[in-house]
Amino acid sequence: MDHEWNTIEILPRNINNSENYLTFHRLGRNQSTPSEFILLGFGNLLEMRIALFILFFPVYTLSVAGNLIIVSVVVIDEHLHTPMYFFLVNLSCLEIYYISTILPKMLANFVTGDQSIPVYGCIVQYFFFGVLVATECYLLAMMSYDRYLAICKPLHYTTLMNSRLCLQLALTAWMSGLLTNTILTSLLLKLTFCELNEIDHFFCDIYPVANISCSNTHLVKLATLILGFIGTGPPFLITVASYICILHNVLQIKSKTAQQKAFSTCSSHLIVVTLFYGSIFLVYIVPETETLKELNKIFSILYTVLTPMLNPLIYSLRNREVKEALFKVIRKCSNKIS
Repeated sequence: MDHEWNTIEILPRNINNSENYLTFHRLGRNQSTPSEFILLGFGNLLEMRIALFILFFPVYTLSVAGNLIIVSVVVIDEHLHTPMYFFLVNLSCLEIYYISTILPKMLANFVTGDQSIPVYGCIVQYFFFGVLVATECYLLAMMSYDRYLAICKPLHYTTLMNSRLCLQLALTAWMSGLLTNTILTSLLLKLTFCELNEIDHFFCDIYPVANISCSNTHLVKLATLILGFIGTGPPFLITVASYICILHNVLQIKSKTAQQKAFSTCSSHLIVVTLFYGSIFLVYIVPETETLKELNKIFSILYTVLTPMLNPLIYSLRNREVKEALFKVIRKCSNKIS
């Protein structure tokens, strides 16, 4: 038994999953699941953790505050009770939950220096993160479809995009994210984790977690690939198709002023879509090599941290209706105070 234990201890840390699986079974030793994982985070930048906390804490505060302001303004101003802003409220609520699954833990790690996370806490973090990412893909697709109807079929818009359809589309988005990630999380829970408990990431994403498993991860990775395609492929195609139709329709308009007005109603959403999908594709499509690992983390920051912060800024600064509604709320509040 002592010889077996020493043999296990000197296993190389970068050994792949299939080798781990065969090695541990050959040794015939039952390994218990570790009670916690270690999030390696930003690796060599750990000595700068106070500086990182000072950098990311305002980002988290601004993200939550900005999205809460968007939700409050839309709820308060009756003029914004339209399908477009109904989906925007859903997106803003999602962004608050989204960034809150990752940033509080990361900020706590910066302050305490403790990079550990309980195993089941890690799985729970991935579950909520995965649900929200998949839901955001569908919400962005539905917002682009809404803009397509508003610009390309304006006479039928109110009939086609009624309140019942809006509610059904929003529920479909949330349920799609919940279903796909319930399946993936159940597969993740079946994995065995042995001595390798260091996750080379700043949060619990499915591939970094699966990579440290000592059991066979083929099914998990295959399911992630298939469900990931289902979760991002159709909504991405809907978004692209909607904007192709919008562009074609707008270019038929002879008036430059009318063209600009039409583009302005969807420019904010288009910027958000580009930021989100651009960073998602960079993270999950670029090959995972040693040289690209750090770049992968930077791209992950784009869609997990910066996008939730930028969304309210983009929608408030580039949207005249939101700005006017925000100024009205500010004036009402200042009048009450005075």
